[in-house]
Amino acid sequence: MKMKKLLSIAATGVLSLGLLAACSSSSDNTSSNGGNEGSDTDSEKAVSLRLAHNQPEDHPIHTSLMEFSKLSEENSDGNVKIEVYPNGQLGQERDVIELVKSGTLDMAKVSAGALEAFDENFTIFSLPYVFQSQEHYYNVMDNSEVVKEIFEGTRDDGFVGIGWYDSGQRSIYTVDKKVESPADMSGLKIRVQESPTSISMIEAMGGAPTPMSFGEVYTSLQQGVLDGAENNETALTNNKHGEVSKAYTYTEHQYVPDVLIISTKVLDSLSEDQMKAIQDAATASSESHKDVWAKAVEESITASEEMGVTFYTIDKQAFIDAAAPLHEQYKAKSEDNQKFFDDFQSYIK
Repeated sequence: MKMKKLLSIAATGVLSLGLLAACSSSSDNTSSNGGNEGSDTDSEKAVSLRLAHNQPEDHPIHTSLMEFSKLSEENSDGNVKIEVYPNGQLGQERDVIELVKSGTLDMAKVSAGALEAFDENFTIFSLPYVFQSQEHYYNVMDNSEVVKEIFEGTRDDGFVGIGWYDSGQRSIYTVDKKVESPADMSGLKIRVQESPTSISMIEAMGGAPTPMSFGEVYTSLQQGVLDGAENNETALTNNKHGEVSKAYTYTEHQYVPDVLIISTKVLDSLSEDQMKAIQDAATASSESHKDVWAKAVEESITASEEMGVTFYTIDKQAFIDAAAPLHEQYKAKSEDNQKFFDDFQSYIK
């Protein structure tokens, strides 16, 4: 009931702003052929899709989603247009996932951590130290059949993952305290994503996990509700957390991808040509995003240092050891979990 109430509130708020009027998946906007049957491009009706995310317009993910929108239109000879709504305009991540599931919203970019609450197979992306390096992370995300299986496994639940974007490595940052070991985390209230695995991770690492929507973090740090958070370096600048947090410690405990999801209802209404145009755009923009991301991180570090943030590189072994039991707990839950974990580890080079 609580989830249904949340959906109702989110949908009402969105519709009251007129942002989702005349939903693009209605029959007058989608292919005249219906379903996924192919057709000549000239006979297709153009579709206009809405894509939501929660980052500001100067964030690298927004840059790459705008590239995705442009490529989708180019690939389809103008028959697929995607409007991008940043800044959480249509709701926070849980809200927009619900809207995509219902078909009220066409697409969204959300964290794999947020998707864990909707399908437990996404849990593996939030496991601490499941990825040992950026190279390992990219190898898995680009090549693993298990990743494709997880992304496509939610079709009957109302959405499908059609692409991913790098959102960097996540580390601990605090208002003023360098964190060198789990002992230093004792008593610290650390914001985490609303992910059961992330909550368990911070507990294992010695801190007090505090789940909260991303938009509330700055004020909570400023007012002392939080002692710190865990995220990549761009949060310090794009979201201005570096104004209130001055110690960033490279625990590098997670690489949690951003996932591009599309409503099953919308997906089933597109022609094969339209879906191919979107899929190709997702793949191309995901690849180019890696360079966009690397540049953004470099710029964020420089800008953060100018704001007075200090970056600390530490020996991570104590944190790796503290998180290890979570791997064993995950693998013991099911044969699928064991298979997923083994597959991910097979890409270590």
